[in-house]
Amino acid sequence: VARMGWLNRMTQFKDKAGKNRENASVGLFAYPSLMAADILVYHATHVPVGEDQKQHLELTRDIAAKFNNDFGVDFFPITEPVIEGAATRVMSLRDGTKKMSKSDPSDMSRINLTDDADTIAQKIRKAKTDPDPLPETLEGLDSRPEARNLINIFAGLSGETPEQVLTNHAGAQFGQFKPELAELAVSKLSPISAEMARLMADVGEIDRILGKGAVRAAAIADPILDRTYDIVGMVRSRQV
Repeated sequence: VARMGWLNRMTQFKDKAGKNRENASVGLFAYPSLMAADILVYHATHVPVGEDQKQHLELTRDIAAKFNNDFGVDFFPITEPVIEGAATRVMSLRDGTKKMSKSDPSDMSRINLTDDADTIAQKIRKAKTDPDPLPETLEGLDSRPEARNLINIFAGLSGETPEQVLTNHAGAQFGQFKPELAELAVSKLSPISAEMARLMADVGEIDRILGKGAVRAAAIADPILDRTYDIVGMVRSRQV
């Protein structure tokens, strides 16, 4: 159902393949269609996504609509994106014009969910900024991508809007703001890293959790997949 033209327009493929598109793997090219399958096989109606994944969800909607049209059915829902909060697109701590990514060569550019409290605080303190104080309004963050990024991160972690963060910190230098952000980030993220460390120390527990999740997922997906086979007219083997 997916079309080559649709996949060719995916900006993440263009970014990751770069100028070497002819040697890029089929897996990288077709990955968005697999993501769409993961969404549609559960008949998901709403999916929480960041701004960088919105295009992939639009592809999912196109695939669902074309499937329904091609086979004359109203089967797959047209999934809606759920994009909430100020931190829907978190940028690099070293370059506010690039998104935070685990593939960035610099570990200081990102906060990993495995980072301990000291590492999280260090990365925030060393995040790239500029010498100017924080402005009173969002307009004052124009042409200040690193400052805007830290404000958005603070807003996302605190549950405030960026406007509220600026109201509370207008005029502050980053030497004052960064320690507050570091303390907030540690309080919100270090419990997650501690739980990850606990789970990683018990591989058996991870397997048990994955096993339970697989059973729950199969209970939802298997009937939908069977119905999809029927609609398409696909013959499949039956286990005895």
